[in-house]
Amino acid sequence: MGLSIYKKGQGYWTRLMTAIAAGLIIFMGAWWLWQHLEAIDYGDLPEVYVGAGAALLFVVCFGWIAYWLIGTRRKSVDFLIATEGEMKKVNWSTKREITGSTIVVILFAALISVFCWAFDKVFFFFFVWARVLDVPTAS
Repeated sequence: MGLSIYKKGQGYWTRLMTAIAAGLIIFMGAWWLWQHLEAIDYGDLPEVYVGAGAALLFVVCFGWIAYWLIGTRRKSVDFLIATEGEMKKVNWSTKREITGSTIVVILFAALISVFCWAFDKVFFFFFVWARVLDVPTAS
């Protein structure tokens, strides 16, 4: 198993963003582990050493796994390269199209909510008129 990057010049952005996301998840996991291990009493051993050591071991182990998956494992690297190739083929919407679609969705949601509110009021008054519902009166 070599340590060199497989297909080094290909899939740059996909690999970079995957590495950033993996690093963020790894460091958040290490922080969580450190905080939880510091809350345990280990007798004469300072809690900070146990927490920091475990967090460092966590970062090294999962960092190596991330490097292996993103940089050297042939199947995952080929997948990331193919993903970037497919993303280049996507027809991305313009800002104007996204803005227009967002406005339509917001207006349609507001229209549906007003429609539901109106039917709720109609049924409420009908059931009060039919004496199915009792409306408490203010005393």
